[in-house]
Amino acid sequence: MQFFIVVGGLIGLAVNGWRGALIGGLLVWALLPLLGRLLLRTAVKKVAAVQTQFLDSTFAVMGAVCKADGHVSENEIRVAEALFDQLRLNGEAREAAKRAFNRGKSADFDLDAELARFAAASRAQPMFRQMFLQVQVSAIIADGQMHAAEHAMLTRIARALGLSDRDLAMLEAMMRNGAGGFSGPGAGTGGAAGRDAPGSLDDAYQVLGVAATASDADVKRAYRKLMSENHPDKLAAKGLPESMRALAEEKTRRITAAYQRIERARGGVRS
Repeated sequence: MQFFIVVGGLIGLAVNGWRGALIGGLLVWALLPLLGRLLLRTAVKKVAAVQTQFLDSTFAVMGAVCKADGHVSENEIRVAEALFDQLRLNGEAREAAKRAFNRGKSADFDLDAELARFAAASRAQPMFRQMFLQVQVSAIIADGQMHAAEHAMLTRIARALGLSDRDLAMLEAMMRNGAGGFSGPGAGTGGAAGRDAPGSLDDAYQVLGVAATASDADVKRAYRKLMSENHPDKLAAKGLPESMRALAEEKTRRITAAYQRIERARGGVRS
């Protein structure tokens, strides 16, 4: 703040001598708090706009991906309802989410246009894009299988949002690694069956983004990096609303579950 006051004083000095310097410094001192509040208000409005677009696009695209194999299963509907609860949607917000879901199921739904709107809104908030794709993967895996048409749609969604095939593969493995979508009533089987599922160790390595031949040190380093990048508190500091914290917590739980699975397979991971 002192820097800007000095600059204001120097400009005033150049225009009207020492009297101008005093006026310039005082003006900057008086206006800076107002400018700060205006900038904060603008930032808050932008984040709120992204949140609104996130909810509308998330459920519209979820409706489309659930319909990708020709029908929407009961499990997929339960995943959508579980997400309503996780995001604390009540009243009109819940009804709006249902309308968006039904809009996505319609035959004339324009998936590319919807993704373009969300991509534009979330340009400065990449964490929303990761969560968006996380939700779509969870919805598809809810019925315990993924059809070729569903995977093709997920790939299309990821690329439209600027996410890589590796990002998608990691999220697919993460959601398989636990045999279900979101935690909570009606959201998947989970439990020991998921932990012992065939191929789940391969999924665990894919979640961490390392090869099965990676050293213990590399496994631990990858785990710590992912946990640091996805920690709910760190994301909250970047603008993640409290209503979406459950999504971030779900992701870190699955990352930890993958790491623990590798630990068990190796008899412990050493630094």
